[in-house]
Amino acid sequence: MERFTITKDENNFTFLQEDITSAIEFRRLLHQYPELSGEEYQTTLHIKEVLEAHQIPYESVLDTGVTAIIEGELPGATIALRADIDALPITEQNDVSYKSKHVGVMHACGHDAHTAMMLAVCKILKRHQHLINGRVIIVFQPSEEDAPIGGAGPMLEAGVFDTYKPEAIFAQHVWPGLELGKFGVMAGPIMGNSDRFKITVKGKGGHAAQPHTTVDPVIVTNQIITAIQSIVSRNVDPFDPAVITIGQINGGFAPNVIPDVVELKGSMRSLSDASRQLMKTRLLNISNEISDAHGAEVDVEIKTGYPATVNDPEWASVVRNVIQESYGSTSVPTLRPSLAGEDFSKFLLEYPGVYYWLGIDEDEPSYPLHHPKFDVNEKAFEFGIDILLKLTISALDQLNN
Repeated sequence: MERFTITKDENNFTFLQEDITSAIEFRRLLHQYPELSGEEYQTTLHIKEVLEAHQIPYESVLDTGVTAIIEGELPGATIALRADIDALPITEQNDVSYKSKHVGVMHACGHDAHTAMMLAVCKILKRHQHLINGRVIIVFQPSEEDAPIGGAGPMLEAGVFDTYKPEAIFAQHVWPGLELGKFGVMAGPIMGNSDRFKITVKGKGGHAAQPHTTVDPVIVTNQIITAIQSIVSRNVDPFDPAVITIGQINGGFAPNVIPDVVELKGSMRSLSDASRQLMKTRLLNISNEISDAHGAEVDVEIKTGYPATVNDPEWASVVRNVIQESYGSTSVPTLRPSLAGEDFSKFLLEYPGVYYWLGIDEDEPSYPLHHPKFDVNEKAFEFGIDILLKLTISALDQLNN
């Protein structure tokens, strides 16, 4: 059964129901056997097996992950598509036939779906090489969840695009909270800067009955936590989204002992570079000044993570037009950016392109990303595959003309 047809030069560029069915089956295979960042060996092997079965050439620049190359029979531009392949350290709570068999590891961010849809795109493009003017590089990227290092940066450093440099690059991400058949496309920032920090407060411990003989790091840490929340509310421009979150506090070992050390860890997220730098500076100043006031020592470690994911405005317009031509003007609603981090941003620092969202909600809201009950609505596959294909052809045509 033919699903969708792209008319190109009086030829039909089609994909079939069996392409969707095969993609869903592959996604369920990956879902049952998820692998953490940097450990995606079997996932990579499964991808290579499919590529080899369809005589699609590929190369590897890291231990995991793979890059497929589709050469059109006609000369033209080069573009790239990217799918992330790694899973998360989460124990799945869904009761489904394809539930994760790896306890403590789960595809809770949809990377199994991204990989499966992109493999379907590979196979369909291979089938229609005679209609392709140019070259398509498909990057199956490892370690997206491994912030602050990630997988995009190491792939770039290892020369993933040394042989063929793309003139544009695109990525698609399933998105709970967005209706099935809808897409999230934005010009400019769509995902935030994401940095992590660790603050270690060193005091002088002692007996709980004699606090006057100690320098209590618990009190110091408490004041630091309260004060750094004023960074967003009192220092950052209220029209420039930002958030600071404390996610972990460690200190003490008995209720009647004032500890020597308390450690806290958290994250800072923002959209603009100005707010990103301001938050780092204020975090350092506040931590040092409060600690000094109490006679404590402090060590502040800030790990710069993924930069904001910033879409090229012209290419965002192309993506929006491709979607709306297929699904109508309401298929790309006005949305706000997310402050979650995404290492596709590193590709976008080097090459113009677009990262966009694929809606999966139907009837009831989906569980959020990174939740132990998150699951992908597989009805989204036909929309995702369709737009990836149409975007590929449209982008090549745009560049070639």
